[in-house]
Amino acid sequence: MFSLKINSIDGLGEAAGTFLTQFENERIFAFYGKMGAGKTAFIKALCRRLGSTDPITSPTFALVNEYSTASGERIFHFDFYRIKNLEEALDIGFDDYIYSGKYCFMEWPENIEALLPDNIVKVKIEVLETGARELKANIG
Repeated sequence: MFSLKINSIDGLGEAAGTFLTQFENERIFAFYGKMGAGKTAFIKALCRRLGSTDPITSPTFALVNEYSTASGERIFHFDFYRIKNLEEALDIGFDDYIYSGKYCFMEWPENIEALLPDNIVKVKIEVLETGARELKANIG
């Protein structure tokens, strides 16, 4: 189990770098946490660390946003908070995205759990009493 404490928003960039180094061979990440835990903020930091300068926002209504890096690599960012059923995810080409070999960052993956492949990185973000965030991640 990988664990990381993020004390403030100023530490997001460094934390994202540490996280990506820890999971350098992985491409599919599922982010769990309550509303306001910092899932989108951390995904934005990950995308910046990967070299994207695109505007990074939660794809709440579109379900998926695509970002590019300076080298032309694509990053996919999903938000399944408002998804109504699994067919909705399949209709956007979920399998094509997930098996593309590109970075895939998912918020609210519990709403499509049945579609998730095995051996993805599951990331839980919790807000501590101090306001800091604790991030725990494991493959499986």
